[in-house]
Amino acid sequence: MTSSLGIGLRTHAEALRGRRSGLTPCAFEGERLDTCVGQVPDAQLTPLPEEMASADCRNNRLAHLALAQDGFLDAVARARGRYGAHRIGLFLGTSTSGLLHTELAYRHREPRTGALPETFDYAATQNSFSVGRFVRAQLELEGPAVVISTACSSSAKVFGSAARMISAGLCDAAVVGGADSLCMTTLYGFASLELLSSAPCRPFDSERNGISIGEGAGFALLERGEAQEPTGTLQLLGVGESSDAHHMSAPHPEGAGARVAMERALSSAELVTQDIDYINLHGTATRSNDAAEDRAVYDLFGTGAACSSTKGATGHLLGASGIAEAVICALAMREQFMPGSANTRRLDPSLRVRYLLASAARAPRRVMSNSFGFGGSNCSLVFGRAP
Repeated sequence: MTSSLGIGLRTHAEALRGRRSGLTPCAFEGERLDTCVGQVPDAQLTPLPEEMASADCRNNRLAHLALAQDGFLDAVARARGRYGAHRIGLFLGTSTSGLLHTELAYRHREPRTGALPETFDYAATQNSFSVGRFVRAQLELEGPAVVISTACSSSAKVFGSAARMISAGLCDAAVVGGADSLCMTTLYGFASLELLSSAPCRPFDSERNGISIGEGAGFALLERGEAQEPTGTLQLLGVGESSDAHHMSAPHPEGAGARVAMERALSSAELVTQDIDYINLHGTATRSNDAAEDRAVYDLFGTGAACSSTKGATGHLLGASGIAEAVICALAMREQFMPGSANTRRLDPSLRVRYLLASAARAPRRVMSNSFGFGGSNCSLVFGRAP
């Protein structure tokens, strides 16, 4: 994983345990919007190697940086040796993909004709599948490859797609993940909706007033479960999806679709609410989103599960938020802590879930991760450790 918090798992675990935030005042591409962003330092996003130059854009640089961490390339290489490249699928999520690359190309149009630069390659950079094509080539995979773009649920839904393909026998393993990068369209689009916070976002805070947009990338390797997994093995236990289609951008006020996704995830995992120790909330820090999610979670779990949103630390990674928060859930189980909420100071007294301000030194056995996107596209994931 990579985000504004840093690079790799250890860096993220330490930052989350200490409630450190990567959000800083926006100066992206020289723009001075009155908001904060979770920007990965440009110095870390070096140009892609020459043989990958046609795919060089910020989104693919984020993916390239994340793939190089924590021995992930070696893990995929070993999986290729076990199963064969044609038996490993690739399921990624993105929202804006390489849109920044197109925005920059439009700044350099030919003045007379308006033609874009000859070096601009839409298919390899902006197209939603560009990150899929790039990662597939880098990992030398030949199995089914799909990129999902369902706003903020994109890289959570990839887990469901991969699990179904493995269950159907179409592949034996799958790389799941996603990448999303900052761009002008996103920043000005959310500004036009009056959803951007002028300060670092404060999920579930009584004075929350909007989101902080972030960027990043993350990946995981899924393999078919064995009957006798080694104790402590991280497992994807359940996936729940719904589409309430309540509104183009506003959540269902009662969290109806969110509740259905959580119920389906529990049913898929053959668990009940009491089995979940921690929930990583979607928690965008807007008035309506936090209130709707609070209602859905409280109606289902009461105060039984500890909850927090980590978007105060990373910002909202949009199409990459699902994989980022899945990785955070895996870290919580592996590193034996439940992350507190960076930047949240005073909880909204009207919200009722058991919300963690400070990180808790307690090892969750089973966790849920919520990702809810525009248009009512909802996905909940349940992870656990082999007993």
